[in-house]
Amino acid sequence: MKFRLLALACLIIAAPCLAQRHKVTIDTGTKEGTLLQEIGEQTDEAQKIAKLEQFVTAYPKHEGIVLVYELMVTSYAKAGQPDKAMSAGDQLLALDPEDAQGAHEVLKAAEAKKDPDAVKKWAVMTSEAARKVVKSKPKEGEEEEDWKHRLDFAKQVDVYTEYSLFWMLAQTADPKKKIELAETLAARNPDSQYLVQVEPQQFLSYLQTGENEKAAALAETAIAKNRASEEMLVALAGHYRAKKETAKAIEYASKALAAVESRPKPQDVPEADWEKRKSQLAGRANFFGGVALFDASKWMDADKMLRAALPGIKDDVQMTAEALFSLGVANYRIGDKGPTERIKDALVFSQQCAAIKSRFQAPAQTNIRAIRSQYRIR
Repeated sequence: MKFRLLALACLIIAAPCLAQRHKVTIDTGTKEGTLLQEIGEQTDEAQKIAKLEQFVTAYPKHEGIVLVYELMVTSYAKAGQPDKAMSAGDQLLALDPEDAQGAHEVLKAAEAKKDPDAVKKWAVMTSEAARKVVKSKPKEGEEEEDWKHRLDFAKQVDVYTEYSLFWMLAQTADPKKKIELAETLAARNPDSQYLVQVEPQQFLSYLQTGENEKAAALAETAIAKNRASEEMLVALAGHYRAKKETAKAIEYASKALAAVESRPKPQDVPEADWEKRKSQLAGRANFFGGVALFDASKWMDADKMLRAALPGIKDDVQMTAEALFSLGVANYRIGDKGPTERIKDALVFSQQCAAIKSRFQAPAQTNIRAIRSQYRIR
């Protein structure tokens, strides 16, 4: 599945209004005051960083230390030093838990590093800082207009943290990291606009890591919110078939087929690719529905779905073998009590299955001998 990354340009407009959040009175008659003045006048980023680090070492308890950490975050980010920016960010948020802008800058540094763990951590911390602002009151002496800007920015930042988690998930190949990012996003906002694109990847990641029950639970939730993908419905049909929950397997196979049929072709997908994908999805949906019906001894219905499945599952040897074996048995059962031409179909399907190396090969060979013997077919 392709992700569609959405821009959040609205965040850019608010940031300049909030520069220099932490005010401090500079007494140039002291060493620390002189150093703060030099920091403020410094235009060379490398020199500024050196002086900021000097201040932190020399005056860690100074009233202006929070401003210094604010400036360090910005300078480290500009200098392409995300680890140091994050370290300074930890100190900044410890001193001012409501500094949503500072947290946002650190989050951007984590994104630049493309570190899933760092993005997850700072998306949460940034969201928490933003929500603290939303719940707070204007600071003493804060102008109403400034307060409105800070509040509006905090709301935008909170939304941006959802996008950040979504964006990082799209860049990550590790299914375990995808799961962590997706679960973090859902925890921050169960109704996030990004979940509709995240959940199919989260679902697949659960399957890849063997967390089938979590995959099924996620799919059920997505279905309840009317945002389940065709892939999720097909996989859910397979999940319930494996658990021998026949009715649910058939139900979700039918839902998957309906979804595949009704889904319009995405604009950026070539017609041939789309038809192939639809065939594969329909093939698997018919397969899981067909074998579930087979398990329930509903031979006619199983035969119909499994025949329909064959074109779409031809690239899966083991799935094809099981479908052919089941068709052989189903047609034997139908023909043994009705139309005898079904016996010929049973023999053909069994022969096709026997030609494939699979766990059904030997049973298919046994069935072939039994059919030939019973009906005296050479």
